Amino acid sequence: MVKAVVGEESQLQLAEDRLSRSSEPAQVGLVIGKLNSALDRGFVFDLVPTPQNDAGQPACLVLEPAKDNKKKGSKSKSQTSDSSSNLVIDKDWVAEHARQVSRMMVGGIKVVGIYVWASEAAFKNSTMVLCQTVKGVAEAASTLEDDLDERLLIHICYSPRRWTCRNCTLSSNITSSSLRPCDFKMGRVLTSLQTFKCLYNFDLSIKSMSLVIFEQQRYMLLRLPIYQEKTSKSETLVDVLCNGISNYVKELRGAKAVIDGNLVVNDEACTTEGLHEVELLLPFMKDMYIEACSQKDVVGVVNFTGSLCSFSFLNSKEPISQAVADIKDDIIRSLRSRLDIICDEADEDPGPIDNGIKEAGNDLASEKPVSQLVLHSLRKNCNLSLPRRVFVPWLAGTYICDYLQPSEILEVLKDHCVELMSMEAPNDASKILEPEEEAIRVSTRSFRDVVLPYCSTSSSTHEKNIEITGKENSQKTSKSPSLYFIAAVILLLLSVLVGLVFVRKS
Repeated sequence: MVKAVVGEESQLQLAEDRLSRSSEPAQVGLVIGKLNSALDRGFVFDLVPTPQNDAGQPACLVLEPAKDNKKKGSKSKSQTSDSSSNLVIDKDWVAEHARQVSRMMVGGIKVVGIYVWASEAAFKNSTMVLCQTVKGVAEAASTLEDDLDERLLIHICYSPRRWTCRNCTLSSNITSSSLRPCDFKMGRVLTSLQTFKCLYNFDLSIKSMSLVIFEQQRYMLLRLPIYQEKTSKSETLVDVLCNGISNYVKELRGAKAVIDGNLVVNDEACTTEGLHEVELLLPFMKDMYIEACSQKDVVGVVNFTGSLCSFSFLNSKEPISQAVADIKDDIIRSLRSRLDIICDEADEDPGPIDNGIKEAGNDLASEKPVSQLVLHSLRKNCNLSLPRRVFVPWLAGTYICDYLQPSEILEVLKDHCVELMSMEAPNDASKILEPEEEAIRVSTRSFRDVVLPYCSTSSSTHEKNIEITGKENSQKTSKSPSLYFIAAVILLLLSVLVGLVFVRKS
């Protein structure tokens, strides 16, 4: 459990100045940082205000009591109004904001809670709704099964001016007793962060019929089966991919890490400065061709291809193994975020969409969004380009990310930064990192297309070998009698000549 929290002094001071200059009586937003249960500490990097909802209303309002007491003086009415005020929070909108912002986070940086700018009385009268908001944010921003069961609630009181931090324990029946005070102070957090980078090159040209992870020199193979209608529990393309990524988590957890050429074996601290290169070593897996030929339930294969870049930021007090864990988590969250973006766009526009999906010789892709494609009913190969990941400079040398569809340009990225993170994206495009040279692609192939080329190639090779061997044997067979005949003729001639010599001498 987190017992102490350290906030980045420079950013929190800017947030306090911004709030004090505003005329809003209340405001709610997201806390960006990191929680470490092993150290029992939390780190706050920045506060991001939740924007107005689609109706143009703020996400947090102060509900004043009804003014029906006309007998009391003005002072009494003012005190009663202040002590009875409550906060009205659009919990769903704050959760949606957290869901979209969490996609922009990289390894070691997450949405760890909410903050509220309100009076002391309004805060005390609204602890239940605040706890429910924290829980909603945790559920919306969580993408991993083993996520922490606690979040932060920071209260910035303007009368009197002070900061307080509480740890909110998440449970099925959350109550006001779920809030526990924790120590809070400001200091320098961002300047001590270490940077780690991992780049994967996906090469999925090898066909298989089950989930396989193969890693050698940063090349990964991820192959997923398409089952028949009666045996398949994951019918759509998105279902198959989600199931495959979930299975991939188990393999990735056990991967060994090499940082700057050195195998990570101990929980030691990182003492060197600069960018650290990370490689993940996964075990070799057997080829699945034999099993693919023997399976009757598989009708096709889904292949990943492309490149994926991951960043992670480590606090100086954390061991280097934490950076490796953050890299692994970031890889999984990045893959899931790309699928979520495709599904979100399909849900927003149920008609024909242009998200990079193509089906050879068929217009099925233009009639259905990708989230509704049923794989075992497809008769042609299908290809899909997932959004590519780009990185934007954030605070003190750190980065946040965003995802762009194949048809989108960097201008879309600037709009997302302003709307979701309340920050201006750099005007200089050279400062935006685009390490993923090729977009991650998903392709489906029927089982017939997978097996027959292999079998035909093998059979043709076998026939060629038989043909060559037959020719050689026939040549040898035809050559052997000729050699024997010539030798016999030579021996016969020699015997005749020897006989003639003996006859002349006698």
